[in-house]
Amino acid sequence: MNTELMGPRSLADAKQWMLDRLDKRIHPMGLTDVGATKTVIEKLDGLDGERWARAWMNQGDHYIADAEIAEKAGDQAKAARLFYQAYSFYFMGRFPCPNHPAKEESYRRAASAYRRFGALADPLIETIRLPFLGRSGEGNEIVAYLRMPRHIERPPVIVMWGGVDAWKEEMTILTEDIARQGFATVALDNVGTGESPIKAGQDGERQFLPVFDWVEQSGRFDASRMAIVGRSFGGHWATKLAHLMPERFRAAVNWGGGIHYMFQPDWIEKSRYPDSYLMELVETRCRMLGATNDTEYRDGFKRLSLLDQGLLDRRSAPLLLVNGRNDTQCPNADIDLLLDHGDPKSVRLFPGGHMGFGPKTVPTITDWIARQFAR
Repeated sequence: MNTELMGPRSLADAKQWMLDRLDKRIHPMGLTDVGATKTVIEKLDGLDGERWARAWMNQGDHYIADAEIAEKAGDQAKAARLFYQAYSFYFMGRFPCPNHPAKEESYRRAASAYRRFGALADPLIETIRLPFLGRSGEGNEIVAYLRMPRHIERPPVIVMWGGVDAWKEEMTILTEDIARQGFATVALDNVGTGESPIKAGQDGERQFLPVFDWVEQSGRFDASRMAIVGRSFGGHWATKLAHLMPERFRAAVNWGGGIHYMFQPDWIEKSRYPDSYLMELVETRCRMLGATNDTEYRDGFKRLSLLDQGLLDRRSAPLLLVNGRNDTQCPNADIDLLLDHGDPKSVRLFPGGHMGFGPKTVPTITDWIARQFAR
C-alpha cells in the first residue's frame, strides 16, 4: 500500500481523495452535507487559496441566508442546523489553515457562524475569554468554548484541543457525546492555531495554564475530576502536561500526537506528503510554529522532543494513547517510546491511518475517561 506521495496532489487526485473521505465521513469531510459537498467538489477548479476558499464560502453563504430565515421564523432547531452547516463549509474554505487572505475571510465567517450556532445549540456553547499574560508580540487572551451538561451541578470537566488543522470548533461532535455522559467540556485551540495567542515552541504548554486555573477557581466544576484530551498534534501537549503536572489531572489522552520520533529529520521528510493528508501539511505546520522556511521548520520541530526535554521518566497522570495502526503523519514508534519510559500507560490502536477514526474510537476514549473519573 502506498503511504507517501511524491509531491502535492493534482486537482483530480484531490477531488477523488475528498470524495473517498466524504463517503466514509472522515475528517475533514465529516461535517458538511453530502450532496452539497459533492456539488462544490465537482465545480472546484483549483486548489490555490483564492479558488479553494471562494468555492466553499459560496456554499456557506447560502446556508447563512437560510439560517437567518429560519431564525426569524422562530424555528431555532432548524436555524441551528443551518448555521452549523454554514460553519462547516466555511471551515472547509479555510482548511487546512488560513494561509491566504480568502482563507482568512473564510475562517472569520466560520467563527461567526459557529458562535451563532452555539447560541442555539443544545446544550448551548458558551464563549469564554480568559486573560493571557503573553510576551511581546503575542496575544493577550485565550478563547474557549464551554459546554455544560444539563441538570448537573459542578460536573467533571474535560479540557480538549485539536491539532494543526482541526480547531476548537471541530470538537463539537465530541463535546456532544461527552455532554450526554454528564461531563462538561472546555474546547480551545491547539498552540499556534486558530485564536491561540502564541506560536508552538518548547514552552507552548503555558497557553493552557490559565484555562486550568479558571476551571479550578470558577466554582462551576468538580475540579478534582479534570481530564485533558489532545487530538492529533494536540496529543503532544496532553502528554507533556500529564508529565509536568500529574497531580492536576484525573486522566489524559494523547489521540495521535507526536513525542520524539515525529520531530526527527527522517520523519519530517517521510511525512511531507502523507496519503492521509489532503494538501499543505508542511505549510500548516510551519504556520503553527511561526516558521518561515524549511530550516526553521526542522529546528522548531526538533525542539519539541519530549525525550530530549527529559520528561518521559517522570511520574505521569493516567495516560491513554490512541492512534491508527498505519499512521503516516505521526509514527507509532512514539507510542512504543512512551511505553518504555515512566509510569504504565493504556494503549488502543485502531485499523487505518492517522488517529484511527472509526465507530469505536470516540466511545473508547470517553469510556476510559469515565472510568478514571469513577476511581
